[in-house]
Amino acid sequence: MSDHMRLGRWDERYESEEYFFGTAPNDFLKEVAGRVPKGRTLCLADGEGRNGVYLATQGFDVVSIDASVKGLEKATRLAAAQGTSIETRVADLFEYDFGEGCWDCIVSIFFHMPPENRKDVHARIVRGLAPGGHLIFESYRPEQVNYGTGGPPIPEFMMTMDDVRGDFGALTFLHAEAREREVVEGRGHSGLAAVVQLLAAKPAA
Repeated sequence: MSDHMRLGRWDERYESEEYFFGTAPNDFLKEVAGRVPKGRTLCLADGEGRNGVYLATQGFDVVSIDASVKGLEKATRLAAAQGTSIETRVADLFEYDFGEGCWDCIVSIFFHMPPENRKDVHARIVRGLAPGGHLIFESYRPEQVNYGTGGPPIPEFMMTMDDVRGDFGALTFLHAEAREREVVEGRGHSGLAAVVQLLAAKPAA
């Protein structure tokens, strides 16, 4: 798939007034956000903004980044409707520079990608976190293709716990779990799902 087709597909998905993944935050994010100090936060592949907007309502300084202009326009509207604001950046995350040591928190929720891109993106996440910064992460596991309740139909795009340990081993794991849970997030994710979850911190300098 060409980059143009890959990026344009999300604009088409977010074209409707309906929020494809709903407007409520991801359950795991909501569960662990209180354990993370409020600070400069980067929400990756944040789409229509449900996760970034939630964190902004909790006092986080949020930058939501996504390839879809349409999605981030809806994110801005959602933030205004909830009495808050977020910064949005349209970018291809396979190429975007997260910087080095400049984020207090990075959020990656159901951001699935080919393994060759994933290794690079995850290395940039680790590099981009400030000392003491936190990662909030949830991905479908390869078994998810048998559930058909969300995510790409390509098991290689999903992650095992071994993948998580390999990609984020430089961080201190505060919570790491592979589990089944009900994921109800709009039309995009709906039903019992196989997930892997991580809350981790970058060691302080």
